[in-house]
Amino acid sequence: MSERDLLMIPGPVEFDPEVMRALGAKTASHVSPEFIAVFGRALQRLREVCLAPSAQPFVVAGSGTWAMEMAVANLVEPGERALVVNTGYFSDRMASLLERYGAEVVQARASPGEVPDSAEVERLLAGGRFKLMTVTHVDTSTGVLAPAEALVRAAHRHGVLSVVDGVCATAGETFHQDAWGADVYLTASQKALGVPPGLALLSVSRRAMDSWRARRTPVRSLYADFAEWLPIMEAYETGRAAYFATPPVNLVYALEVSLGQLLREGMEARFERHRRMAGAFRAAWRALGLRTLPASESVAAHTLSALYFPEGVDATWVGKVREQGVVLAGGLHPQLKTRYFRVGHMNVVSPGDVLATVGAIERALAVAGHRIAPGSAVAAAQAALLPPG
Repeated sequence: MSERDLLMIPGPVEFDPEVMRALGAKTASHVSPEFIAVFGRALQRLREVCLAPSAQPFVVAGSGTWAMEMAVANLVEPGERALVVNTGYFSDRMASLLERYGAEVVQARASPGEVPDSAEVERLLAGGRFKLMTVTHVDTSTGVLAPAEALVRAAHRHGVLSVVDGVCATAGETFHQDAWGADVYLTASQKALGVPPGLALLSVSRRAMDSWRARRTPVRSLYADFAEWLPIMEAYETGRAAYFATPPVNLVYALEVSLGQLLREGMEARFERHRRMAGAFRAAWRALGLRTLPASESVAAHTLSALYFPEGVDATWVGKVREQGVVLAGGLHPQLKTRYFRVGHMNVVSPGDVLATVGAIERALAVAGHRIAPGSAVAAAQAALLPPG
């Protein structure tokens, strides 16, 4: 990959230079006063980013899948029932994790590109005796945006814990954890949070922490157990040294910087910027006649686009876009993997990035013999980016 290539995949994404400088700083001791202060600020800022001042944050070395596993390991005991609102590949993964930990799993499913029927989810919640419900806020495989607020509120009405996978959504899609009553909002560092891969992050409500404390059986995984991590998080946040496992010091440096940038931008402003960039991309897709995998704009994410290849173009075409200086991702959903591609547009994505990406896609389609009016998609995106009036 050339250093000049623009990385527009659904994670890892392009990172701010200040974040990368923090990543490359001289490594300190993980129990030094300097690092303790940085980690403490990162935990406090994670609460603010999740809009969850009452929640308990966890920052642990690992991937988004590890954040998923931590939520499941601590909140589910063998024989308990879990409802998975399934919108794609990562919902399937959540179901597999739940089954590994002994849960009886029921799934509310939909065709790829759609979300499960809300009335069916409500019916299941009302009569299912579920311990928890999981929702993938944005499924990275399909680009589908789940109606997280409505689902979380429905779970709360029925006394069911809600676990929301925000790996491809946190800090890019609107989410108000405390106001909506979500019990766990989990994510990873490498997408809209704007930090290189390697951190699993969770924001856990008091209700979920109480549920964990009331467990009848030990957590099966030592590394996942809140009992091991909670004293560490509490110590760092109150300025004290503690140890369970060595934290990834430089990633925490980078996280503290990135979260500070997010909060300076403002969460509502950040959500709006992601909506605006997504709107410009959607205008370009319409101009190119490309069909999105999400069935409608109402269920389409603002952090990535998933698009079917046009007629006469196959998966090798993604390499043609790379020749134009932009790196895109192929398909991931097993039923459709060779039929579509994905464009990530989150974190520091700017109008210039949008126009560069759309231009590269236009040129690559022309090289592949796809008939388009040169510049039409770039013009459509540009028009969408201009302020009203």
